[in-house]
Amino acid sequence: MHLSRNFLFGKRKYLFGSILLMFISIICVALRMEDGDNFDISRREVLLRRIGHELLLQSGDSVSRVLPVDKTAENEYRISFENNLTFRPDSLVNISRRLLAQDPLAGDYVVNVLNCGNARVVYGYAISKNKKDDIITCGGRKQPTGCYMINVKFKKLTVNTAKSWILLGSLPFLAFVGFLFFRSAKPEAALPEKAQDTDMITLGAVLFDAKNRKLIMNGKAIDLTGTETRVLLILALSPNETIERSRLQKEIWEDEGVIVGRSLDMFISKLRKKLELDPNIKIVVVRGKGYKLEINS
Repeated sequence: MHLSRNFLFGKRKYLFGSILLMFISIICVALRMEDGDNFDISRREVLLRRIGHELLLQSGDSVSRVLPVDKTAENEYRISFENNLTFRPDSLVNISRRLLAQDPLAGDYVVNVLNCGNARVVYGYAISKNKKDDIITCGGRKQPTGCYMINVKFKKLTVNTAKSWILLGSLPFLAFVGFLFFRSAKPEAALPEKAQDTDMITLGAVLFDAKNRKLIMNGKAIDLTGTETRVLLILALSPNETIERSRLQKEIWEDEGVIVGRSLDMFISKLRKKLELDPNIKIVVVRGKGYKLEINS
């Protein structure tokens, strides 16, 4: 069965290469997603500046500037202003909720308004995807005019988590594709080694052409399947001898990884019908042991 094993090994290498190629493709897609994430992060900074702009307008200031947004830590940003301002907490909540809803990477986040002089928190709230988890207090109290900074911290879940789920989620898919490919690529087992040089075997009045998978008698040919040929060949190489059932199963199906007992019975039944050309040839069951090809001369 060396040819069978070499062929199977080649198929397995091809299968491994195909899965590796698909896995690399998925990684490339994830890297392309990273480029898209960088764009979304830049867009987030624009939205944060927009929050500052609308807050100034509601404070009655349409002239002074929103200073450049600082990224103070991973997923954490600070909005600063050129001049002092006043704000209503409920307006800040509504503005940030409306604008950050446009950020595909923004899930849960916490907003703290800091005093510029001592960095103390003068107002804060938390927004969640699940509105029941929102934490919003003192919404109706107008804050006095002063120097404020707005600190926005986003929950860490977006870029890395999404990529991890994509890559992990792809593994079952690759395994499934590999299983289907392997099933379709499984070669039929080769003929037994000692029969490699055997072309024709005479079984009574029947000529068994193992190479071309045929039974020939009186000029009439009956085709055999690959499995039928292998079963009959093992029996024909030891005529009138009992061949253990376990041996037949092992030699025919071992390379395919699955041995099904009823499969052997099915092929034996088919061979019996095809051997009816010669009543002197029979495949008999030896109870508790296996099968025997009886040839009566």
